[in-house]
Amino acid sequence: MSDSVKEFNDYRSRMNDKILADNNKIVKRIFNLDTNAFAEGALDKKTKELLGLVASTVLRCDDCVKYHLESSYKEGLSKEEISEALGIATLIGGTIVIPHLRRAHEYWEALDEHYS
Repeated sequence: MSDSVKEFNDYRSRMNDKILADNNKIVKRIFNLDTNAFAEGALDKKTKELLGLVASTVLRCDDCVKYHLESSYKEGLSKEEISEALGIATLIGGTIVIPHLRRAHEYWEALDEHYS
């Protein structure tokens, strides 16, 4: 079975390097803002990752969902916590997010397999 987590991370890293090599100040600042937004603050990292996961699901960004699922996994969030957050995303986003919900569950399983 292919390692979809490794494939996603390798692709993301390779393309981010290419994007940042363009030395576009706006893009670099957006990347930096994203990094800083998810740092520990008044809200802990777990809460921020859940917020990112819900927003990404509602906005139907599969790459973003994968990113926040992996960050959540690394922060120690449980499958139950992820499931509740995705339930809220589905409630807010409506039935149109169900395909993204399926892929999110599939990717969580891949994360479990990858890090086990």
